[in-house]
Amino acid sequence: MFTLAQIENFAQDVKKSRFLAVAGPVADEAAAKAFIAAHSDASANHNCWAWRTGQAYRFSDDGEPSGTAGKPILQALDGQALDNVAVVVTRWFGGVLLGTGGLVRAYGGTASACLRAAAKVPLVTTVDAVVTLDFADLAIVQARLAALPGVRTVAETFTATGAVLTLALPEADAAAIAGIVVNLSSGRATVALPD
Repeated sequence: MFTLAQIENFAQDVKKSRFLAVAGPVADEAAAKAFIAAHSDASANHNCWAWRTGQAYRFSDDGEPSGTAGKPILQALDGQALDNVAVVVTRWFGGVLLGTGGLVRAYGGTASACLRAAAKVPLVTTVDAVVTLDFADLAIVQARLAALPGVRTVAETFTATGAVLTLALPEADAAAIAGIVVNLSSGRATVALPD
């Protein structure tokens, strides 16, 4: 599965109607709703959209005939193995009726073209780990963690003798990364991984 690296736009004209797709990464349902609100145009005839985050998804035809806009946009997301992505396709009506098949092709095709042009990044499942270490080991451990792909520091708190780091680690590499931390600190650091 992949998500988008950044927001992407794509516009095309279909039988005098103007279609504009805007796609971007979203973390959850609230972010998807905010994205849709931010990228919908009140002056347009229709702002159709779809989003997916994990097993949750929604789509809207926004006044177009049922199944002709939102569902093809969602199919464009699924067809490119995308997750944590929202897409809004805005239509300015040009006076020519497209029919249900034409609408499906126009909305789905505009969304697909936008998503094909977008830079994608792989989605990596992460686990939270809590690292407790002394000040003497903090700098070298942080430097090494910064060099590892997919490792992110979520929180950092300091104690009287050192620090407690909350890390997001790639699930597949979590045990190996924990071993690196323990080895760098000569066994002084502790790493708590979920069971």
